[in-house]
Amino acid sequence: MTDNLSVTVPADDDAALLRRYRQGDAEAFALLYQRHRLGLFRFLCGLCGDPTLAEEVFQDTWLSLVRSDSLQREKVLFKTWLYQIARNRLIDHWRKHGRRLSLQDAYDERLHDAPDDEGDPEQQLGLSRDRQRLQAALDDLPLEQREVFLLRAQGELELQEIAELTHTPAETVKSRLRYALHKLRRLLADPAAAKEVSA
Repeated sequence: MTDNLSVTVPADDDAALLRRYRQGDAEAFALLYQRHRLGLFRFLCGLCGDPTLAEEVFQDTWLSLVRSDSLQREKVLFKTWLYQIARNRLIDHWRKHGRRLSLQDAYDERLHDAPDDEGDPEQQLGLSRDRQRLQAALDDLPLEQREVFLLRAQGELELQEIAELTHTPAETVKSRLRYALHKLRRLLADPAAAKEVSA
């Protein structure tokens, strides 16, 4: 059924799906959720470094969307609006509870729908180590650079959309992304640097 819906609604017309959901079409919401759930969760997880907190904010974001009867501003894409809600919820959590600085080294694979019994053990170990290195490198980025990188990499947002979402000049967003990419390349190319980061 969802496949039929994806044929009748262009992939970039999330606003139409949201309107259909507001008119009682549950399948429209299911497709919106399917399109954006993984990128949104990875963004939150990468930003806060805590899969449990990311899951809590993720659920709160979707609940906020479901409970709200408003539509996003016409000039803002649904995805940008969704990530703005998630970002605000995470910031609210940090303000309420104090920002948690202890970041975890790896994602909880079950939250990413990654079966842990597939593939050979060496391959799984290699993937786990790669994830740990990537998370350690992300943890070492300043929060502003990490946020821009994750919005681009996981949210697939354009630089101008990130600028609007973060209320930051586009040139600053470009600079933050450039610095983040440079540092990540350096850390991931040099295993010794990544070990120092995770130590």
